[in-house]
Amino acid sequence: MSEIPAKATESEDPSDGARAEAAVDSAMAAAPGDAAAGGPSDGGPSDGVADDATSGATDGTDGGATGDAPAGTPVRATSGTSVEVPVEAPVEPPAEAAGEVVWQSSPPGSMYDYIKVASFSIGADGLVDQWSLRAEQLFGISAERAVGMDPIEAFVAADRREFGQRKMAEILDGREWTGVVPFRMPPSDSGDEGAEGLAEVYVMPTTTEDGERAAVCIVVDVRTLRRIETDLAASQAIFGQSPFGFLLIDTDLRVRRANQRFASVFGGDVDGHRGRTVHDYLPRSEAERVAATLRRVLETGDSITDMHVAGFVPGSEERRHWSVNLYRVHSGSGRPIGIAWLGTDITSRRAAAREAAAARRNLALLNEAGARIGNSLDLETTARELLDVVVPGFCDLATVDLYQGLLAGDETPPGFADGSAELRRVAFASAVSDAPFVGGPAPVAVGAVHHFPFNSPCADALRTARPQHVPAEEGGLIQSTLAVPMVAHDTVVGLAQFSRTKGSEPFGDRDRSLAVELAARAAVCIDNARLYRREHERALILQRSLLPPGDPEASGLDIACRYLPGNAATEVGGDWFDVIELPGHRTALVVGDVMGRGLRAAVAMGELRTAVRTLALLDLEPAEVLSALDEIARGLGTPGGVQQATRAARQPRDADLSEVYLATCVYAVYDSVTRRITFANAGHLPPVLVEPGESALMLDVPPGMPLGVGGEPFEEVEVELPEGALLALYTDGLVESRDHPLDEGLQAFVGALTDPSRPLEDVCDHVLNTLDTHHGEDDIALLMARVQGLPADSVGDWTLPREPRSVGRAREYARTQLTAWDLEPLVDTAELLVSELVTNALRYGEGEIRLRLLLDRTLVCEVWDAGLVQPRRRRARDTDEGGRGLQLVGLLSAAWGSRRTPRGKTVWFELPLPDGGTTLTDPAEALLSLF
Repeated sequence: MSEIPAKATESEDPSDGARAEAAVDSAMAAAPGDAAAGGPSDGGPSDGVADDATSGATDGTDGGATGDAPAGTPVRATSGTSVEVPVEAPVEPPAEAAGEVVWQSSPPGSMYDYIKVASFSIGADGLVDQWSLRAEQLFGISAERAVGMDPIEAFVAADRREFGQRKMAEILDGREWTGVVPFRMPPSDSGDEGAEGLAEVYVMPTTTEDGERAAVCIVVDVRTLRRIETDLAASQAIFGQSPFGFLLIDTDLRVRRANQRFASVFGGDVDGHRGRTVHDYLPRSEAERVAATLRRVLETGDSITDMHVAGFVPGSEERRHWSVNLYRVHSGSGRPIGIAWLGTDITSRRAAAREAAAARRNLALLNEAGARIGNSLDLETTARELLDVVVPGFCDLATVDLYQGLLAGDETPPGFADGSAELRRVAFASAVSDAPFVGGPAPVAVGAVHHFPFNSPCADALRTARPQHVPAEEGGLIQSTLAVPMVAHDTVVGLAQFSRTKGSEPFGDRDRSLAVELAARAAVCIDNARLYRREHERALILQRSLLPPGDPEASGLDIACRYLPGNAATEVGGDWFDVIELPGHRTALVVGDVMGRGLRAAVAMGELRTAVRTLALLDLEPAEVLSALDEIARGLGTPGGVQQATRAARQPRDADLSEVYLATCVYAVYDSVTRRITFANAGHLPPVLVEPGESALMLDVPPGMPLGVGGEPFEEVEVELPEGALLALYTDGLVESRDHPLDEGLQAFVGALTDPSRPLEDVCDHVLNTLDTHHGEDDIALLMARVQGLPADSVGDWTLPREPRSVGRAREYARTQLTAWDLEPLVDTAELLVSELVTNALRYGEGEIRLRLLLDRTLVCEVWDAGLVQPRRRRARDTDEGGRGLQLVGLLSAAWGSRRTPRGKTVWFELPLPDGGTTLTDPAEALLSLF
């Protein structure tokens, strides 16, 4: 072990180590606040050295050999210099600490709370004769073992013992000595090597009672001392150079010490802040809160982290914010001596945090707006969705006004350019009260039409398409208002006003930008809803124009119908129905549904309805009508029409780029004479029949393929209807919705037809009220017919042999029947026309001839024969003797025509009944007009 050189000095010359110890003591006394960084507390100078001063004095000695003299006993050195070490009267340790080392028994705050100092004495023989409790802890050797040991042999390495012996001889010769000595603990009883250490030793010569030379040794743990020196330096550096405000507050809650950073913020020098309280720096309410927190920390010892404190600094009106950390500091004995205050200015950070929070709030508001605005295609609903988003998250009151002209369908309403056009208030929301504010403008009711004055900020906003700030009225509760134009596709559609009441933060630039974005998003949705409403209304007008006007009439049928379009949130569908009068007092009933929605479906429905009416006038069979409709439907989406569609059908499917139109349809032809009806179905729902006294049932009509698919023939089903029977044709919107499957809807529809004897209009209303027809998901078409066949006395039917005399008999039968029906004004015309038709049947037809007269709303005459050749009307030349018979029929009748029958053909004409308002054509004049 190497020895750190030490210098022997006289008693009046203190050693370097003593000076270092004095310097440490001085520094600790001068810097009491360093305890906050781990240094000693400012407890004042100690009145005694250590517990060792009171231990080891036995047998009535004065303790001079050990240095553990009673209080106030001087210790004399052999050099003749009296070194007096004042020692306070011993303090008894607590009972529970008996036998333990107590490092502090003097008044609190001594430096010996931090520096480990031990003492022992050396007798005249150079051996240890006194060993204090402090020495036991420092060296780890008990007094029983240490007394009688040679300290040089026990603690000094072998290669330095000779030097140590010489120093011991000098000490016993009366010289003082101080130095830093490396030492090694003696081996333990178990043989383990002792630990090594470094101690600063101060040896003071003395004499025993017998006058023999002895020595008292004061030992300081150098490692602890060096650590304290380092801690003091670090504490001073941290306290003085910290970029944060640092305070040490004593137990009276007064500033004991402040660093330069704190002084630079609040003015003055460091010493000028001593003795101040938090009331000297903060507003009263804030100071009371902070003082209460300081007392709580001092009492409980619980630290406070990131406590926010607000106040002002001298010379500035700006409110500052600090983040303060508080913790209680203690002396070496554990006694609370104050509170450490570490403050950081977070004003800029709070401003940045507010900006970030505002940005997050605005982003969340925009996300909410994107999720909630535009879920409906209704204008008023979209406006209310905007207000639901902004109130109260963005403002306290809000209104939305839309141009009345745009709502009515005008693209550019009058006054649009200067902002003075009429507007309609469509939405209003308030987070405070629905009552008008005192001093504010007159309230406008929702739904009311109004306009803004030309020079008002609102009119200016509409005119320039830029947001404007509306000045607040004096005495009102509104503090700030933004008038934001609602611009969509470079078109101003309305104005949104956002208001904040007094007590809220006024609108800033960030709020203005957010308001513009919210209004723009709502404007796009409102404009889309407006355009959709316009298209929906146009499609609905088109569709209604293609449906039968008024209440249709039919021979032998009582008709009632209903058409319910889908709601505004759904596009117009392709549902239609029709009632077509056919020759012979027959009626065609049609119900169809084009798959799809919108104008496309409405236009396709119009084309198919027109085609059905055209085909019906050709008097084709129901299956033939649907086959022709199928060809037409396949040609709707093909530029080249049916022929192109037929050729495209033979190509591979991937080469077919034409648009596909599909539709379902049921077509039925009812004969009022026979009360028989023939059905043909193209993928439509089955008809429902209710016979008198029976339950409703669905007719078993083969559904067939929808129109536009092609490739499959359609089947016909003929049903005889009893008098008073009820027939219902309908579309799927009546019996199907998202909440009700088709099977349930059909059963409900059949169950609703419980009383068919009621008036037909009441039956229709009952069905619509019973079923769930208000879902608005699809159009609904309902056609109901009650059978009322022609009476037997309204039909005249005769069979004529194929001979010339049959012409005369036919005229006679017609005259007799018309006279019986009190139709004498029609006798001459009817006889002439019957004669022409029967003559044509004899000349150009085959088989026997059948004559039939039918009386209903008109008089119909039919001539049947077995010939298949249809009569063709042509214009006879002036020199021709014949060929004018059909021309005469066309001149004298209201309508005429021919149709094929399963056994030949039928040629017919129709005469209006004489009701006083119809003028009949004179046969003579008609004959003269032919020449």
